Amino acid sequence: MTTTPTNGMAIRTEGLTRDFTRVRAVDDLTLEVPAGIVFGFLGPNGSGKTTTIRLLLGLLEPTAGRAEVLGFDVGTRAGSVRERVGALLEHTGLYERLSAIDNLEYYGRIARMSAADRTARIQELLTHFGLWERRTETVGSWSRGMKQKLAVARALLHRPSLLFLDEPTASLDPVASAALRDDLARLVAREGITVFLTTHNLAEAERLCTEVAVIRQGRLLAVGRPDELSARKGTRVEVRGRGLTEQLATLVGGRPEVSTAAMNDGRLIVELRDGAEMAPLVSLLVGAGASVEEVRKEQASLEEVFLTLMEEER
Repeated sequence: MTTTPTNGMAIRTEGLTRDFTRVRAVDDLTLEVPAGIVFGFLGPNGSGKTTTIRLLLGLLEPTAGRAEVLGFDVGTRAGSVRERVGALLEHTGLYERLSAIDNLEYYGRIARMSAADRTARIQELLTHFGLWERRTETVGSWSRGMKQKLAVARALLHRPSLLFLDEPTASLDPVASAALRDDLARLVAREGITVFLTTHNLAEAERLCTEVAVIRQGRLLAVGRPDELSARKGTRVEVRGRGLTEQLATLVGGRPEVSTAAMNDGRLIVELRDGAEMAPLVSLLVGAGASVEEVRKEQASLEEVFLTLMEEER
């Protein structure tokens, strides 16, 4: 059952807050998630990510604020929200004594899918995830990666408009994580759904997500495209050549467009402020007697931005 929100936003929250006895798990969260993208919701353990998902699903009531999902107010239309979304949270929701096809058949009946639609959709998803040839095997005998693929298929079975994935690759080895990530990316692109993804794998978020939000202790620290957030940290430049010294690093580091400059294993590492150019600094180095052979520029990774945000918040 697909639903396209009229305002172009799959999720909107205004001042969303949830208190428990001794802790504020979600603190005045105001956020918009555009429809049709993979949105990363990033934060350390205990930052409020899972609590936020439970609030958006109507499984918890907020202490203050409100949330709207697929155009429905979660406070008054939580049932309508849950009919139209898929979710994979802490548990897979699989019955390990049943086969893969029987698991999906069971959930298809719960979703009131017709027999013909169930049959076609089950084959489509199991084929996409490379599980069709194993469809009659008992799920309990499968590897963790295969079970997780089946769990994602279960969440997608009824063609939801929005999919919540809470750390779907957390317990998987690197090979299984990459396989699930690639399968998911292809399926999302094909079906045009919105994905709200929490993950500790920041390289994964950087590859998959159109936009990300970073929270800590329930508070929103930053939101935007990964490249936008990386640009906030400036640009790192590595300079190789002859005659690069600690004195030249100090000279470059004193320039207003430079955040830091230091020697590292014979290379000069320069952190430029946002929008600064390297060309004048190369001229400065050459004028001071250095022979510049290579200048390599790169933006900070999402992981570096994340760690910087955590440090600034502390």
